[in-house]
Amino acid sequence: MAKQHKAYKFRLYPTDEQALLMGKTFGCVRFVYNQMLAKRTATYEKFKDDKEVLKKVKHPTPATYKKEFEWLKEVDSLALANAQLNLDKAYKAFFKGNSKFPKFKSKRHKQSYKTNVVNGNIELADGHIKLPKLKKVKIKQHRQIPFEQTIKSCTITITASGKYYISILTEYEKEIQIKDIETVVGLDFAMNGLFVDSETGKKANYPRFYRQMLDTLASEQRKLSRKKKGSSNWTKQRIRVAKIQEKIANQRMNFLHHKSKELVSNFDAIIIEDLDMKGMSQALKFGKSVADNGWGMFTSFLQYKLKEQGKQLIKIDKWFPSTKTCSSCGSTQPMPMNVRTYTCSCGYIGDRDHNSAINIKREGIRLLASA
Repeated sequence: MAKQHKAYKFRLYPTDEQALLMGKTFGCVRFVYNQMLAKRTATYEKFKDDKEVLKKVKHPTPATYKKEFEWLKEVDSLALANAQLNLDKAYKAFFKGNSKFPKFKSKRHKQSYKTNVVNGNIELADGHIKLPKLKKVKIKQHRQIPFEQTIKSCTITITASGKYYISILTEYEKEIQIKDIETVVGLDFAMNGLFVDSETGKKANYPRFYRQMLDTLASEQRKLSRKKKGSSNWTKQRIRVAKIQEKIANQRMNFLHHKSKELVSNFDAIIIEDLDMKGMSQALKFGKSVADNGWGMFTSFLQYKLKEQGKQLIKIDKWFPSTKTCSSCGSTQPMPMNVRTYTCSCGYIGDRDHNSAINIKREGIRLLASA
């Protein structure tokens, strides 16, 4: 039996007193993180040419700062400990060459903190969740967590519009049986429809929620820009803008969850291209369209949903000529972006995206066979 993890996200409804303490915790976590990072930055600048010395340097802990800043004792100590763990992780990633040097956090960063289960300090019961320092907080639990899953940690966040959410990470044991692959589908990324599948040639018909709300959002943002920053009217308008942006994000996430669940239910293996979406949006100047589709989020949903069922997500090389290759005879030809129909000398005529999806599926099957 292997250990598995799953997260559940719920809405929180704290009292004014609880919300105040949450706000203090967000601030304290950010403060401790920045204090520790400032110390590490100074140490790095001093000894960056001697990695052996850097490895031996002892870094301060949150407890170090509690002596000087008494108000840090008001908040959950586990939240401060997790700030240190996050910095350690970012610091190690930098030295491995996987990321840039850690940056300082500001109030404009995502406001959140993480706490862990210790001696039953976190419990769900009667529409409430017991949390360290906060006691019982009202929760909208729209789905039950299976009894065999154990709560390991919780992450509390506040959105730009002032809504509170909690993400509960659970752990459980489950032996995932690798499923025999019988049904396979290839997906070709489509700028205006999310994807075209190899089986039907139909688009996912993604509603493009951002484009639908673009005029409304632009109008509200213009109103915000005309108000004095920091005033009560500016704050009210900022929340209006934030609510529109959150609505778009929630609509997108809901659609992608349903579409990925539908695909995972019907196929044992899903084949996609390993695309560089950031590079594509910059090179083709389709930034808004790429961001609106949420392709990266969609593929991550596919990944974990397939894994849970012992199924597979196969990514083929982004340089594979799926668009240029004829799915009927295998010959290749140039395909400019404005040409939407693939016409081959062998007599094949078809939609360019459907043709590409068929080629992606075949390449994926080849990779599966060779593996």
